Amino acid sequence: MQKHQLYVNGEYIDSTGTEWIDIINPATEEVISQIPKGNGQDVDKAVEAAFQAQQAWELTPNIERGKIVRRLGDEIAKKRDIFIDLLQEEQGKDYELASGEVDLAIDYFHYMSEWARRIEGEILPSDRPNENIFIYRKPIGVVAGIIPWNFPVFILARKVATALVTGCTIVIKPSQQTPNTAMEFTKIIDAMNEIPAGVYNVVTGTGSEIGNALASHKKVQLITMTGSVQAGTKVMEAAAQNITKVNLELGGKAPAIVTQNADLDLAAEAITTSRLANGGQACTNAERLYVHESVAEALTEKLVKAFESKVLGNPRENKDVEVGPLISQDRLETVESMVKQAVEQGAVVAAGGERPDFESGFFYKPTILTNVSHDSDIIREEVFGPVLPITTFKTLDEAIEKANDTIYGLSSSVYTDDLNEAMRVVNEMKFGETYVNRENFEAVQGYHAGMRQSGLGGADGKHGMEDFLATQVVYMQYKNDKQ
Repeated sequence: MQKHQLYVNGEYIDSTGTEWIDIINPATEEVISQIPKGNGQDVDKAVEAAFQAQQAWELTPNIERGKIVRRLGDEIAKKRDIFIDLLQEEQGKDYELASGEVDLAIDYFHYMSEWARRIEGEILPSDRPNENIFIYRKPIGVVAGIIPWNFPVFILARKVATALVTGCTIVIKPSQQTPNTAMEFTKIIDAMNEIPAGVYNVVTGTGSEIGNALASHKKVQLITMTGSVQAGTKVMEAAAQNITKVNLELGGKAPAIVTQNADLDLAAEAITTSRLANGGQACTNAERLYVHESVAEALTEKLVKAFESKVLGNPRENKDVEVGPLISQDRLETVESMVKQAVEQGAVVAAGGERPDFESGFFYKPTILTNVSHDSDIIREEVFGPVLPITTFKTLDEAIEKANDTIYGLSSSVYTDDLNEAMRVVNEMKFGETYVNRENFEAVQGYHAGMRQSGLGGADGKHGMEDFLATQVVYMQYKNDKQ
């Protein structure tokens, strides 16, 4: 069993603390590795290293930083099978999704490297004679990146690639549940001589201690975190001490609307994918379904058939597995409790609704609940598991109103072959993303951002990169001998 170290200023070092955190395979419940339970002193070392390295990294020509970022993608590609296996082991992803996540991380490094020559400023006319106004876009400085457990490879790429190409240095905190892929990536960084010491650093530990220490550190200029609303609130409170900029992707309760004019076969397939991807453990998963009463029975039958056909099991033992375990015993018990409570509130279990008869692992059957009230807890609270509550509507106005009735605002979707219905939903939904007649998942060149309590700022594409840049305005006076 491997015991990891911290990575600070280009070296593997021991934590100043003495405690360790066990990493558990959620499919077998076996301890597969250990990470140091870092502390504030470790964070200080890492942030100081990043701070000292930042100016020289900023002055490195953009094109050279871009080449380095692209090579990081190339190096992941060389170890693709290793990353897939580690991801399946520590997080329980099925093979198709694990390989897709690794490929997306490779693509993200390649895509973001192309922005090296595209970071642009502006020149504006002045109100004064003999003057120009220049707007520069410069790296914000030291970035703290908090990585979640549900997409630990892709979201590491999202934060690291963007920071490095813009000229920022970074300190990352991997999830205490899925750090092994991050430590494998760190081996790539360590072997690349062209990345100066201090540009990339890793501190492991609990979110409460390391996250707070990073967010409250005076030399951190941006903290980018993907996680829960509760964790995001703590980060904002800590960051407020120094007015540190925050970039937060938080929870979601994505509604899916299916009208009477939808292609039900397409809707059933896409909603199944959107609900069960990663065992339902993604903030963009379709968390609640609003279906027109005239097609509710037909669509439910198709969904039940799709849910019950899914192969559940340990993805490292069987490549045909489509739904793996939940991440932890706590998560399993939470999902189980929410389904039980929904039934007590009047919901009917149409599929699943229980644990499978496995010897080990944190598994829960893909579950469909019908006769669910819009006001019930399972409609309003994030499940983060393979459970789909279904409720019906009579008019599109009603569906849109109920879909918007939430504290969240990340993803949403609509299924209809009526262009007028689709445009109404797109224009009236209050969500950062709306998917029309397709599954929920973003593109690297798009912009992944939420409204309300789903977060601040965003990621991906041109607009996602902007959070890593600061604006400097220069008023340039010059002499004019003709005057």
